[in-house]
Amino acid sequence: MRFVVWVSTVVSIIWALLSCFRVVNTPAAEALSMAGWVSLTLIFTVVCEAVAEGFSRQQTESLKAARSALKAKRVEEAVQNAPFEEIAATELKAGDLVVIVAGEIIPADGMVVAGIATVDESALTGESAPVIRENTDERAAVTAGTKVLSDWIVVRVRAVSGESFLDKMIAMVEGSKRQKTPTETSIEVILTILTLLFLILSVAVAAISMAWGNVKHTNSPFGLIQTIGLFLCLAPTTIGALLPIVGISGMLRLMKANIIAKSGQAVEAAGNVDVMMLDKTGTITLGDRQAREFYPVEGLDEKEFASVAQLSSLADTTPEGRSIVVLAKEKFGLRQEQFDAANMNFISFTAQTKMSGVDLPDRQIRKGASSAVEMWLKNNNFTMPSVLLEHVKRISSQGGTPLVLADSKNGARGVIALRDVVKGGLPERFQQLRNLKIETIMVTGDNPLTAAAVAAEAGVDRFIAEATPERKLKLIRELQALGHTVAMSGDGTNDAPALAQADVALAMNSGTQPAKEAGNLIDLDSNPTKLIEVVNIGKQNLITIGALTTFSLANDIAKFFTLLPAMLSTLFPSLKILDVLGFTSPIQAMTVALIFNAAIIPAMLPLAIIGTPRPDKSEGLLTKHLLIYGVGGAAVPFFAMKLIQMWIP
Repeated sequence: MRFVVWVSTVVSIIWALLSCFRVVNTPAAEALSMAGWVSLTLIFTVVCEAVAEGFSRQQTESLKAARSALKAKRVEEAVQNAPFEEIAATELKAGDLVVIVAGEIIPADGMVVAGIATVDESALTGESAPVIRENTDERAAVTAGTKVLSDWIVVRVRAVSGESFLDKMIAMVEGSKRQKTPTETSIEVILTILTLLFLILSVAVAAISMAWGNVKHTNSPFGLIQTIGLFLCLAPTTIGALLPIVGISGMLRLMKANIIAKSGQAVEAAGNVDVMMLDKTGTITLGDRQAREFYPVEGLDEKEFASVAQLSSLADTTPEGRSIVVLAKEKFGLRQEQFDAANMNFISFTAQTKMSGVDLPDRQIRKGASSAVEMWLKNNNFTMPSVLLEHVKRISSQGGTPLVLADSKNGARGVIALRDVVKGGLPERFQQLRNLKIETIMVTGDNPLTAAAVAAEAGVDRFIAEATPERKLKLIRELQALGHTVAMSGDGTNDAPALAQADVALAMNSGTQPAKEAGNLIDLDSNPTKLIEVVNIGKQNLITIGALTTFSLANDIAKFFTLLPAMLSTLFPSLKILDVLGFTSPIQAMTVALIFNAAIIPAMLPLAIIGTPRPDKSEGLLTKHLLIYGVGGAAVPFFAMKLIQMWIP
């Protein structure tokens, strides 16, 4: 559409200049006036599209920045305190040794050759629980971009720059192309067909007018510039100019909901969403394991057990440790000021011991993984009760994490059940999505047992467990191939390819930068249920587009039946009766029509920006909008052009 307006404007200006130098017979004042109004139409069209295009961004910039920003401590020996040389991760070569300590990011894919550490891989794998990495066959592999949480490791680089996991993420993101939404495709087809139709019609009318003028030996009211003017008055320039603004207005409404949209296309696509995929960790769940239940041994009061558990966690700064303190306080009113910490020696968690706790003058208290505590109990001449082993097995089978609590005086005291907590209100919100005929799918890197437990608690329709980035991407492509419009919500680097492929991609602000760059929507509140708000705004945008399209087409029809009788009345006097506005000349009719054609674009901006009211129900909506925007769109040109006629002599 913009190209057609560009060509029309250039030709009009050239023709106006030729008329000024009397190269053509068109009066200079008439040609300059019409060229000016045609140019104004172009200006409004270009400004609208330029504003919309300013929101486009490159999706892979963050992934590449993350890769280039990584630093590495290259060493010659596989020991913790060996002298190191700090270099960019991109300079590493296969076989190089790098040392990584707590709080640092692993700079390259490789294998652990020395040390042992806990590593947070949630950004890449979707698994919320930290993992142990050490020099064993099953635990040696590490991935660039993951974070060492405790202790230290020395890694031998395996994948050089260009072949690492991050590089694969970049390749998948760059290879993922968003599909055009059905509405966008339909509008483009309609605009193209109408443009060609009105172009043929304008040329045909001009040709018939010129031919009849030759027969009657009189001048035709249609020359080149009048034909261009007729075409622009009939062409759907209004909807072509305002369509980008509708997307921008949707983005502004999303901003009020604390959601950043990178393009209007995402907002438009949201109105057609019928499948919604959500990452588990950090999206459906909080992302940190929280204490949920206390299971003391037989004969031990639960409150007393909670007191010991809280005591062992007072100095534990991990989310798990803090949650134990909070749970004891919420269930039994226990507070840490009730304990005297003067004679306490708190023991921090390490990857080697897999335990934490506190040493008191009369006993030692430890909590941690069941295998580690069982060994500690054995060293203190105790055994693990079978009932606690059953608790450990049951909690694990339900997707939770069991922590065993014991002390050196009494032996095993009980089990603390940790679970990744589902965010509040999700079941109700997912039911709302179900009412909108939108299927929800949870995708996670967790095992099937954990995934099933979380899916049941959250209330999603189905889940995909042990989901790799490739599997997520494949699933979205398969759904899109079946005609579905897919929304994806996620927060990890492993979600980036799927986010890039999805029609609507909502990234959590608490997630990784690559995920936020791959998504076309970012939720500043990190609440996946915001997808419901996105869908509502998307549907409002679709209704607004429909209203503007109806209004624009009705305008074009009204302008045709207003302008044509006035233009042809000099050749066909009988048509004068159809000139309801009583134009004094064809020149006045064309000028008034061009002024209205340019003015209607800014006049309709409020509707494009504010949008139509959100309907409570869909019944009767089509009839209502046909009356308002169809009949109204046909009536407005008559009244507006009459006012302009009174102003133009």
